[in-house]
Amino acid sequence: MTLIAIALTFGSGATDVASFTRLGGVFTSVMTGNIVLWGLSAAERSVTLFAHTAVSIAGYIVGVAGGTWVSHGFKVRGNGKPDETGRDSVLPGHVSWSLFAELVLLAGLAVGWEATGARPAGWAEFVLLAVTAAAMGVQSSSVNEMGLTSLSTTFLTGTLTGLVSSLARPGQDTKNRTRRFGVLIGLAAGALLCGLLVAVAPRAVPALPLAAVITALVLSAVPLINEEDERTADGQRPGR
Repeated sequence: MTLIAIALTFGSGATDVASFTRLGGVFTSVMTGNIVLWGLSAAERSVTLFAHTAVSIAGYIVGVAGGTWVSHGFKVRGNGKPDETGRDSVLPGHVSWSLFAELVLLAGLAVGWEATGARPAGWAEFVLLAVTAAAMGVQSSSVNEMGLTSLSTTFLTGTLTGLVSSLARPGQDTKNRTRRFGVLIGLAAGALLCGLLVAVAPRAVPALPLAAVITALVLSAVPLINEEDERTADGQRPGR
């Protein structure tokens, strides 16, 4: 679960750098920052900044709603079942389907990014911004379904707060502390690599968030092995 969270956060860092550098100078996952920019656009009377932040916020909202709808739909239909071996997977099936929806949106971003030569402008810029923000909204709704305690993969101020609080109280929340460290490092790594690609190979930028979600989906399909399974694998007779 920790590796899945880190992979998704890596993708968030990459998409935010991509949107900030090539899609109008706004964010696609950090809506707090966009709301601040929205206020700034009003103060500066900047129609361009106002429009970009509005599109990003709207795309994110649609993504959260759509991701929730996909996840809830599959959950109600009972598709979050154990795999064929009878073992539970790391993530319920309905969460994996929601992440797959994010993958489809990011694939759309990749197609549009390539079609515009990694320099989208005009209506194409707004479309790709909306699609990317929607993908991050889907991701946020998916992570909510994972049951991770005090953790997000898109907005990490609360994660940073929780990490510092746990460090100030030694011996508490050790497991969550490791996970929080991981996602913060993942965010920085995704931003760093995307920044390098924007500078030297901008056409390859969409590969980072795509790889992140694919990694999460592969990890989510790994079956959980309980204690009895481990004893059986070791050739021991399962206890009664």
